[in-house]
Amino acid sequence: MRTPVKIAVAAVVLVIAVVGAGLWWFFEDDAPAEVSLDRAVESVTTTTGGDGDASEAAAVDGVWTVDTTTGEHDFDSASGTFAGFRIQEELANVGAATAVGRTGDVTGELTIDGSTVTDATFEVDLTTITTNAERRDDRVQQALETDRFPTATFTLTEPIELGDGADAGAPVTVTASGDLTIHGVTKEIRLPIDAQLVDDTIVVVGSVEIVFSDYGVEVPSAPIVVSVEDRGVLELQVLLTRST
Repeated sequence: MRTPVKIAVAAVVLVIAVVGAGLWWFFEDDAPAEVSLDRAVESVTTTTGGDGDASEAAAVDGVWTVDTTTGEHDFDSASGTFAGFRIQEELANVGAATAVGRTGDVTGELTIDGSTVTDATFEVDLTTITTNAERRDDRVQQALETDRFPTATFTLTEPIELGDGADAGAPVTVTASGDLTIHGVTKEIRLPIDAQLVDDTIVVVGSVEIVFSDYGVEVPSAPIVVSVEDRGVLELQVLLTRST
């Protein structure tokens, strides 16, 4: 015969199990995949209905402008232009998780002369960053102080040689050296990027690790967060269409 004590203990264990499962569902690591040129190219081909090849006799010379009308930047599809970050955190009673923030509000352009990128400038509206867990959104805005520093910018400081085949749709892997400004602080970075001409769109993806304290940004935290790294990955996926 069960005693009241045994019944109470069993009930407590059951409650803990149910609550624990609920917490895991709420805090589980549902971070979207990292940026990938192959996945971005596939998304563009699907969205535009093209065949994924470079346009006939297409030269990449000219000015290319960020396209924010094609695809989406949401966490499920991420088929359009976006920029954001990835941070590793440790959650109490849950374990490691990845916090991801993204916005599709990216503007800018780059200029190509022959097979050389001579100029490039991009601006990201940080006030519209959302994360893969809504509970983080306000804290991210507070950490970035977007009321004072609403944008982040990147300006190319050295030409990029694309090499042969870029205008024929061959994938290109290069490094973009430039000035990154976040939170009113400008640092020189070297951003590894992959790019490819797909139909009439240049697809660019890139990611680089940055230290947030270098930009005067204190990473957001919460009671459930045991620890959060002071470094993270800046990532971008940009679609560009010819403007001139």
